[in-house]
Amino acid sequence: MSNTFAVNVSDPGLQSQFTQVELRSLKSKFMTLKNQHGKVTVGDLPPVMAKLKAFTGILTEDEVKGFLSDSHSDLSAESDFEDFLRSYLSLHAQATSKLGGSKNSSSFLKATTTTLLHTIIESEKSSYVAHINSYLRDDPFLKQFLPLDPTSNELFDLAKGGVLLCKLINVAVPGTIDDRAINTKRVLNPWERNENHTLCLNSAKAIGCTVVNIGTQDLVEGRPHLILGLISQIIKIQLLADLNLKKTPQLVELVDDSKDVEELLGLAPEKILLKWMNFHLKKAGYKKTVNNYSSDLKDGEAYAYLLNVLSPEHCTPATLDTKDPTERAKLILDHAEKMNCKRYLTPKDIVEGSSNLNLAFVAQIFHERNGLSTDHRKISFAEMMTDDVLTSREERCFRLWINSLGIDSYVNNVFEDVRSGWILLEVLDKVSPGSVIWKHATKPPIKMPFRKVENCNQVIRIGKLMNFSLVNVGGNDIVQGNKKLILAFLWQLMRFNMLQLLKNLRFRSGGKEISDSDILNWANKKVRSTGRTSHVESFKVNLIFFFLNCDYYVCCQFSHFSDVVETQDKRLSNGLFFLELLSAVEPRVVNWNVVTKGESDDEKKLNATYIVSVARKLGCSIFLLPEDIVEVNQKMILTLMASIMYWSLQQQEAVEAGESSPTPSTTSTVTTASEPSPASSVNDEDEISSFSGLTIDDNASDSSVTSRTESDEEPQVVNE
Repeated sequence: MSNTFAVNVSDPGLQSQFTQVELRSLKSKFMTLKNQHGKVTVGDLPPVMAKLKAFTGILTEDEVKGFLSDSHSDLSAESDFEDFLRSYLSLHAQATSKLGGSKNSSSFLKATTTTLLHTIIESEKSSYVAHINSYLRDDPFLKQFLPLDPTSNELFDLAKGGVLLCKLINVAVPGTIDDRAINTKRVLNPWERNENHTLCLNSAKAIGCTVVNIGTQDLVEGRPHLILGLISQIIKIQLLADLNLKKTPQLVELVDDSKDVEELLGLAPEKILLKWMNFHLKKAGYKKTVNNYSSDLKDGEAYAYLLNVLSPEHCTPATLDTKDPTERAKLILDHAEKMNCKRYLTPKDIVEGSSNLNLAFVAQIFHERNGLSTDHRKISFAEMMTDDVLTSREERCFRLWINSLGIDSYVNNVFEDVRSGWILLEVLDKVSPGSVIWKHATKPPIKMPFRKVENCNQVIRIGKLMNFSLVNVGGNDIVQGNKKLILAFLWQLMRFNMLQLLKNLRFRSGGKEISDSDILNWANKKVRSTGRTSHVESFKVNLIFFFLNCDYYVCCQFSHFSDVVETQDKRLSNGLFFLELLSAVEPRVVNWNVVTKGESDDEKKLNATYIVSVARKLGCSIFLLPEDIVEVNQKMILTLMASIMYWSLQQQEAVEAGESSPTPSTTSTVTTASEPSPASSVNDEDEISSFSGLTIDDNASDSSVTSRTESDEEPQVVNE
């Protein structure tokens, strides 16, 4: 991650329309247009603007030129960056109009946060403030600031320090962030504030939030729409956490056979919630099907039927007899309150069809009383469908990594969602641009099975061109949902991405191939440079892994960490080496006063939890779990070291390239010191190069490698 300054625009209204990530990307595009005299004319803009992601496939170069001709009398006139931005906004409006309006994503997790044409919905803001006041009121640090007033800007002012968002992430997914890594002074200097925001953004990605186009500077400035968008995702992740077979095996009651269970596994949480709602509505005699959280719920009838079947002791005929939707909505909320459901919405929100708040309300009803059977036979069947710990952890890491890449699709379940091959093609195109022949690919929904096989065959073909070990592996193996092969392929893809990122660092690698041993040697050398003696012994390389799949063996040979750790390196489980490595690349990032000796299991876990948070706070985009460090999971250790190495070398490269590193001071115009990749997250034009994907990178891909915890005696193929 290179240190970067904020891109400032003289017109505050214009600047407010863009995030810092977008501004840096567009600034980079604009700078490429300058001629030998350092000038840009209006006539230079069309070729570049037509290729911007926002307009690709929507506006042609001629259309862009025509629009600029209408708005500018002289195409030879000089254009500055602000003119460029204004033209971009105008073209964005044209593109939106041409498409018939803005697109609305059905999945809250996939909706990318953007600043263009943003609006703030006060009812949502009030609901989120009420949620924060309820769940964080007893927090030792935040209680001095709570409760927040929903009618003021207290929420955004408090969010500027980063502590609030970090704490909220821990409420949604407990244990994600080690409190010891959060800077909780009442007055934070620029370094500490940016560390909190970097930790927040990396951790948000690690729990499944989409933070495309959000940077630390945007949070420092307290951008309301961006903060609310991020808070919305965090809260919804919390509310939908139980909507899966692992947490709630009773959900199997919603389906009839094993085939339907597989389909259920691949559904997004909000889709499962709709399925659950319709299941009860059908039992209650409701004739319609609820397909969304807005228009289908406006009249309140569906809510009335749902609450009557879930909580008959509180039902009243008046709810359905009432003709006025607003009055019915009031009765519905009174009924829900008797069930101890928090009020995430008002009667007006129901009548107006507030999608986000209705989703939160239905999720709260599910959490309080799901009304599902406790049939032990069905529950046992559901439990058989769930994966073991290792497979679940690896699936989680791959899912989060893929979703952080900024591809168009969103993954809810790796094993189900990749079977069409389309998502894997999107990932391949992101990791190795231009590798996919899109005219030979079919986009879902795909009715003909052979089209899925064609997609997956292209996936395998590209994998072989990238020198992946895919002996006796065919596209049909992916279509059939072979979990071991899917995990094996994704691990190789992530590792390829990671090593390519290191290779592409101009000053450090010189374009040479980077190996696992290079990463290991770098880490040892870095720690030794501080005068410390701890080190990691060489792992065996070129180990051949075998795993049995159906009736044949697949052999995969890798030049990476072996699955068998040398006995002397079991000491890595105490985490001290990684803390020394982090301290070596940035001395101030580790607080040694809170580090334990790592002698007991509890102390090892404490150190491991601290390592993960400190690495994210530094700027490393990683998805490993503390258990991976304690268990010395070689693949995850590789990704952790590589991510730290990538961050460190990017810092050095920035210095060698002549970029001055801003010194934290009282001036807040400097986007700081550490505006790491997470901050810059993946940008629409892929111009911001910060950690890009894969366990190492932060920017476009936020990678996290598979997490694995298998026994040493059970070597399996890549990541198994």
